Amino acid sequence: MSLPTTPQSWANRLTKILSLHQAAHGLPRFPIDVATLAQDFSRQVYPESPITIVKGLQLSKGVEGMLMPHPNGSGEWGIVYNETIRSPGRRNFTLAHELGHYLLHRHAHPSGLECTNRNMADWDERRNKIEGEANTFASYLLMPLDDFRAQIKGRSIDIDVMTELAERYAVSLTAAILKWMTITEKRAMIVVGKEGFIDWAWSSEPLLKSGVFYRARQVVTELPPASLAAREVDWDTGRHGHQHPAGVWASSEPVREITVFSPSNEMSISLLLYPDSPPSRWEMAELEEEPTLDTFDKFMGDEAR
Repeated sequence: MSLPTTPQSWANRLTKILSLHQAAHGLPRFPIDVATLAQDFSRQVYPESPITIVKGLQLSKGVEGMLMPHPNGSGEWGIVYNETIRSPGRRNFTLAHELGHYLLHRHAHPSGLECTNRNMADWDERRNKIEGEANTFASYLLMPLDDFRAQIKGRSIDIDVMTELAERYAVSLTAAILKWMTITEKRAMIVVGKEGFIDWAWSSEPLLKSGVFYRARQVVTELPPASLAAREVDWDTGRHGHQHPAGVWASSEPVREITVFSPSNEMSISLLLYPDSPPSRWEMAELEEEPTLDTFDKFMGDEAR
């Protein structure tokens, strides 16, 4: 039997195996025990180069995880996550991300791979192919599309729904939102803020087609002063969200912002929900047109000075 070659096909193969195993043993379908899966599956399929170690280590700040070959040259591999990561969801997604590297990239990178927190947020395969592929694999493995769609069907998306999904799949809130962003027909954006600036942002495909996005990786951009993220509002205010008028966030449109903060407030996660349809060219022209100053008003204004 030929082995998969893409992130989605690898995740689908493992999903089928897990579904059969869990049904046969009466085990819950979610969340997935990535550490056990990685070791058991690799021993069966790649006995000459299995994953024999999955553990936490003290890694450099900003490093989330690593895929490492055994230094003795035995062909064995290890998956490591930064033990300072307190969120079980982030740890679980990191393990799945590194498993993706093992299945897809270890031959091209025999010395292993080191992944930062920025890599974990880079789901765009056009910009960073291998990190995007590892994230795609992790998202399809931990949050299979059919189950994910079933969980959100007919529901209004908010932080409570996203938190519920994060808990179901044992992933981070960010990963759950990004998964929804990759499949939604809504015009939406996720913005992660740190120290008053936009650390990174991601627009859904419908919003991107409207030309609405932030180049936060290329351009230093402050969080809008009127945003919930910049104001560091309390949990209830952020969770329930706020409808901003046009001009607060990117694009000349009103935006609903829902925001949560990390426990120590060093990071904010904002989900921005835009109107379903972008403004027409006429509406944009009206919004961007400067009001004409009457000649008499201008004259009187000049005289007043």
